[in-house]
Amino acid sequence: MVAHSGLITVMQKAARKAAPKLRRDFGEVDALQVSRKGPADFVSAADRAAERTILEELAHARPDWGILAEEGGSKEGDPDKPRWIVDPLDGTTNFLHGLPHFAIAIAVEDPRAGVTHGLVYQPLTDESFWAEKGRGAWLHDRRLRVSSRRDVADALIATGIPFKGHGDLDEWQRIYRTIAPEVAGIRRFGSAALDLAWVAAGRYDGFWETGLQRWDAAAGELLVREAGGFVTDFRGGDQCQARGQWLAVNDGLHSRLLKMVAAALK
Repeated sequence: MVAHSGLITVMQKAARKAAPKLRRDFGEVDALQVSRKGPADFVSAADRAAERTILEELAHARPDWGILAEEGGSKEGDPDKPRWIVDPLDGTTNFLHGLPHFAIAIAVEDPRAGVTHGLVYQPLTDESFWAEKGRGAWLHDRRLRVSSRRDVADALIATGIPFKGHGDLDEWQRIYRTIAPEVAGIRRFGSAALDLAWVAAGRYDGFWETGLQRWDAAAGELLVREAGGFVTDFRGGDQCQARGQWLAVNDGLHSRLLKMVAAALK
């Protein structure tokens, strides 16, 4: 049994408390009350209920911490203490269409050390991907490592495709046209949190996307880095959020993929 910090225990407890209702609602997607937040950006009653459950658990454990959550916005806490970053349902569109690929993502962001703890939890499979800064990335009690592939021709790459009201389709197409002919395959499953967790687990060799929100990527970025991979912007820097660019790749392929993306955007 792998010993993890009390914070991971808190995060897993919160995610697992919200999971049963998500599973029940997933089985009744036709009956969900659904409203629109914006173009093709849906939020369901299940989404909001899951967030309430998670935030109640987190606030009970650390009442003086701030919160950044997808649905509820931000709540100020003690500025000298960490804050929670929460996405209660990453892959909402999948959920609402009955596609069994979505996750709960929770991260801890310290004002000095950055993101120190991350959890991506898949309610349907009960897969709990978690990481602590400096202590590695794990799937339950199994240590995760990014894939060992070194040949681009063998690589399976994930991406997020721009859709109505979101992203730059022309830029995405230029990157796709450069990468697709060189790799074994490209997948788009619709949950950035799980995409990043799967890079950490070696299921994907790399991932790129633009325009993610902080709650989409915070936990997954830590998972990839703690599993031995790299997460950079498209210039190879650490300004993913500022530039709205994410390239997460195993250690053997990152420089090659980075060059391909840079060439596509010239």
